[in-house]
Amino acid sequence: MPASVSLPSSAPVTSGFSFSVGQRLAETSAPSSSLVEANGGDFLGRTGTIQTPHGTIQTPAFIAVGTKATVKAVLPESIADLGAQAVLANAYHLYLQPGPEVLDAAGGLGAFMNWRGPTFTDSGGFQVMSLGSGLKKVIDMKNVDTSGPDDAVAPGKERLAHIDDDGVWFKSHLNGDKHRFSPEISMQVQHQIGADIMFAFDELTTLQNSRAYQEESLERTRLWALRCLEEHASLTASRVGKPYQALFGVIQGAQYEDLRRKACRDLGAMPFDGYGIGGALEKENLGTIVRWCNEELPEDKPRHLLGISEPDDIFTAIENGADTFDCVSPTRVARNSAFYTPYGRFNLSGAKYKKDFGPLQEGCDCYACANYSRAYIHHLYKAKEMVSATLISIHNERFVVKMVDDARRAIESGDFFDFKAETLGRYYS
Repeated sequence: MPASVSLPSSAPVTSGFSFSVGQRLAETSAPSSSLVEANGGDFLGRTGTIQTPHGTIQTPAFIAVGTKATVKAVLPESIADLGAQAVLANAYHLYLQPGPEVLDAAGGLGAFMNWRGPTFTDSGGFQVMSLGSGLKKVIDMKNVDTSGPDDAVAPGKERLAHIDDDGVWFKSHLNGDKHRFSPEISMQVQHQIGADIMFAFDELTTLQNSRAYQEESLERTRLWALRCLEEHASLTASRVGKPYQALFGVIQGAQYEDLRRKACRDLGAMPFDGYGIGGALEKENLGTIVRWCNEELPEDKPRHLLGISEPDDIFTAIENGADTFDCVSPTRVARNSAFYTPYGRFNLSGAKYKKDFGPLQEGCDCYACANYSRAYIHHLYKAKEMVSATLISIHNERFVVKMVDDARRAIESGDFFDFKAETLGRYYS
């Protein structure tokens, strides 16, 4: 692959996809100078509307994660009933099983899983990092330690992915078969999967990579972005009759301000439909990093923050300009009996719930809380019945979706900072 790649001569027709900014947090809520100073800069939060071929997304919005074309343990109809506006699936997992050609033949991701709303796919970049480092599924957001080698592998693990400038060789975690992903292949796979919004193929680094490697990786991701755009334009032109699929560029740069801003300027000058803010983010600096990016990115394009769902992170992301975000956490913790309430997260496995006949959360309007008690779901969990994961997942997804919906309304009404203080003060009390 040559060192430079040309942008497509003409941008693809984007019929069916658009984004418009609604109200701005800085205008509706008039934050004090002390709040702005504490934030480190202006608040960039806003409401907006993303229009896709399969419906609209009112932002800010939490996007439910359906990794393998399913939100784990929950029917798509239940996800719609609890108010989720869109779902996100994973290109890597769907490439391996059942294969993108199956989804293409079914009419795309939404038709395949009987989900009638907007859909996202991520590019597989996270899995490349995870397979390459032998890590579990969670990115370390707390510890910056660049003392080790850039090619370190977790103890007792095998490196299953190898990156070069053209793409990635990786072994399937299912059966060990060897596969190749490149920007072009990622685009081909995601076009076949057929989501309304997809992400450019990128290299995800960690907080443990050296500054030198971050710079090398950032340039690789920039060149891959150009190749994704070129292939995307070609596929859009050739797949006549298919709904337009929006392509988001992915911003990397880890904890370094100059690298984050450079990535935003580089990709912001490219004809992407929106942007994903990805990579390793120090939790304590999450808002600062999101703000750096959104100070540089085009204001008329939506911004998606990849992989967050804790209440404090959500509010921090919203007030610094993230429009959408996703995370597997609501369903992952549900499978271990954890449920959200306004007063924090609790584990239903505790003996005190054995005769607790109240709902998971008083006043919650979700299906689980309207119909089942803590005692019953506690029993299901202890008996290893799968329905426990279904009911807690429905509640947890509803909790996060509603919290974000309420935050959006608070921006519109001018009460965002009061709503944030009340919600977080109660949750972390």
